[in-house]
Amino acid sequence: MARIIERKRLLDELFSKRWNGKVKIITGIRRCGKSFLLSTLYKNALMAEGVREDCIIEIALDKDEDSPYRNPRTLLTYVKERTKRRNRKYYVFIDEIQLSYKVKNTDLDENAVPKEDRDLLYTTFYDVLNDLRMQENLDIYVTGSNSKMLSKDIVTNFRDRGSEVKVYPLSFREFYGMGDMDKADAFEEYLEYGGMPLAVLEKNETEKRKYLSGLFRNVYLKDIVERYKLKDDSVLDALVDALSSSVGSLTNPTKLANTASSLMGKATSNHTVKNYLDFLQDAFLFIAASRYDIKGRRYFDSIQKYYAMDIGLRNAKLNFRQQERSHLMENLIFLELVRLGYSVDVGIVEVRKQTDGKRTASLYEIDFVINTTRKRIYIQSALNVDTPEKRAQETFSMKHTGDSFRKIILLDGNRKPWTDEDGITYVGVIPFLLGEIDVENI
Repeated sequence: MARIIERKRLLDELFSKRWNGKVKIITGIRRCGKSFLLSTLYKNALMAEGVREDCIIEIALDKDEDSPYRNPRTLLTYVKERTKRRNRKYYVFIDEIQLSYKVKNTDLDENAVPKEDRDLLYTTFYDVLNDLRMQENLDIYVTGSNSKMLSKDIVTNFRDRGSEVKVYPLSFREFYGMGDMDKADAFEEYLEYGGMPLAVLEKNETEKRKYLSGLFRNVYLKDIVERYKLKDDSVLDALVDALSSSVGSLTNPTKLANTASSLMGKATSNHTVKNYLDFLQDAFLFIAASRYDIKGRRYFDSIQKYYAMDIGLRNAKLNFRQQERSHLMENLIFLELVRLGYSVDVGIVEVRKQTDGKRTASLYEIDFVINTTRKRIYIQSALNVDTPEKRAQETFSMKHTGDSFRKIILLDGNRKPWTDEDGITYVGVIPFLLGEIDVENI
C-alpha cells in the first residue's frame, strides 16, 4: 500500500476557506504535492464527512482525456452540465489551470473595439472561474504551477474573489513526522535531500539523486525554455548554478551576469539575467528576499538574496558538491518563516564609528527581519556561538538596531532555548523547524 503523506496545516487551511464565496487558488512549484493535496487528501476528508463522490467534479488539464477542457468555453459548458442540480452542493477541482488557453470571441466585430480593450475579445479561464463562482452551489478550487499566471494576477483578475493557498515542499516537521529516524539524523537527511514528496518517499539514495536531478533538467528548466520560447538554455542553466551556489549571499543582476558568463565562457547581459530571474521566481524555483535598512526604514532596490524553494533540488543542481552547512541552514530557516506566513526581509544596520578623529559608517547584516502587526523580530542563523569571539560576531548587528524588539539566534542542532544578559535568545534550529518554539512568544 502506497504511503500517504499527511499535510494537516494545508488541509486545515482548505477547510477554513471552503464555501467562502471565493475561488481557492492553490499555487506552488511543480511536483510539490498540490494535486495530491486536492484530489486525494482533501477529497478523502470531504468524503469522510459525507460528501458524495459524484458531487466532487475533478478536471486535470495536464491529462490527455481532459485536454479538451483547456478551452475555457468547453470547460464552462462541462462544469455547468455536471452541476445543474441546484439542490446539491458541488466541489469543483481544476488541476493545472495555467494550461488553459484564451479563446477569441468571433461574434464581436474587432474593429468596433478600441485597441486598448481588445483583450476583452478573448475568453480566459479567469472569465470562466468568475462565472462559476457566481453559482451558489459551487465551491471552486484550482491548482497552478506558474505564479505569473496565478499569484501575480490574483489581485487584478480576482480582486477579493480569489483566495490563495501556497503549497511548499514538505516542511521538516512533515518530513520528520513520516519516518523513524531521530531528530538529528532526520535533519541531516533533510538538509541533503529536502522535501520534494517523491524524493522523500524514495528510500534508495541513488534514486533520490536521480529523481531530483531529473526534475531540474527535464521538468523545471524545460518548462521555462518552452514557456518563454528561449532559443538558448545555456544562460538559464548557468544562472541557476550561480543562484544555487550563492544561496544566503547578497547579489544583484550584474554580479549574477558576471558569474553566469564565467560559467558559460561567454558574455551575457544584465537585462537577460533580470528577465531570467523573473522566470525562475515565476516557476517557484527561487524566492527573493529584499534588503531592509532598519534605522532608515527603507528598502535597497538593487541587491537581494535568493533562496532555493527546496534545498534538495538546489543540492541536486550542483551534483551534491557544494554543501556549505551555514548557507543550507539559512535557506531552511527562510523557507520555514515564509511557510509560516511571515513577510521576510534581510536586515541592514548602519553602525557609525569614530576612528582617529574620522567618522566612518559601515553596514552590518541581520539574516532575517519579520514584521507582525504589532512587533518586529530579528533572527540570525549561526552554526554556533561556542567562543566569545563568535558570539560577539553573531550578536553585533542585533545590538546596534537601536530598539528593544525580540532578537533570536538559531543555532545548529537541537539546543533548548536560553537568553543572555542582553536579552538575545538562543535556540536550536531543529526545535524551530519542528514548531516546538514560537518566534513571537519564545
